[in-house]
Amino acid sequence: MHVPVMLAEALEYLEPKPAGVYLDATCGLGGHTGAIARRLTTGFVIANDRDAESLETARANTADCADRIRFHHGRFSELSEALRVAGVERVAGILADLGVSRPQLTGPERGFSFMAEGPLDMRMDRSQQLTAADIVNYEDEKSLADLIFQLGEERRSRRIARAIVRARPIQTTSHLAGVIEQAAPRTGKLHPATQTFMALRIAVNAELDELDALLSAAPNLAAPGARIVVITFMSLEDRKVKHAFQELARSGRARLLTKHVVKPTDAETSMNPPSRSAKLRAVEMV
Repeated sequence: MHVPVMLAEALEYLEPKPAGVYLDATCGLGGHTGAIARRLTTGFVIANDRDAESLETARANTADCADRIRFHHGRFSELSEALRVAGVERVAGILADLGVSRPQLTGPERGFSFMAEGPLDMRMDRSQQLTAADIVNYEDEKSLADLIFQLGEERRSRRIARAIVRARPIQTTSHLAGVIEQAAPRTGKLHPATQTFMALRIAVNAELDELDALLSAAPNLAAPGARIVVITFMSLEDRKVKHAFQELARSGRARLLTKHVVKPTDAETSMNPPSRSAKLRAVEMV
């Protein structure tokens, strides 16, 4: 069963109105999209995602309110096209949940996780060419170390990069995890490969560049009075959202709705442990 993260809080800050048109920039499996659509009457949700497989699941999960949803396959950098196709210039609210969906993480064939044997893939959009295997096997050692340090915030990046280069070719998730574990043994609760895998995923999908595109485009896609709500799961993302929203407020273009970051309740983290790292921030366009 799909459990959307911080659903109550997302709806509270988004405040969907029955006749409004809303953009769910990260439809995923359709949890937030469906919840918004079910509150609408004459309005609809533009449900965007870069993962075509997730969109197919979302269609099935939101069949009861399909008449209030317009699905669009694309990246954050293509959101203006999503609005154009839907025949809309501006929307009444934007939601983006930046988390990776459970099927992406748990499907061995997607290669996101070291918990099961799979190809080093990690593409959210499987129509793109670059995979994690390309980076792992062809990036030079210094660039690989910098990538792991900057995107994974992994202090042992040089040691890990050196071990990866020596172990090439590496084609599977378990092989890579084993190489990392030998180079940088476990020192705490986290598996030693966690931060390197995160760094590779961010790099493969250009996630920070795409987030910059979202934060740049969203204020221009949002109508006056529209709310922009973003849920992050990594400090790198949260810092970008925090600074972008603060700049919007300083420039007088928006009003901060969350002076302090909003976190999930104890009840939610107990029922849905992956939600514990979620952080929500929101602004209202002036």
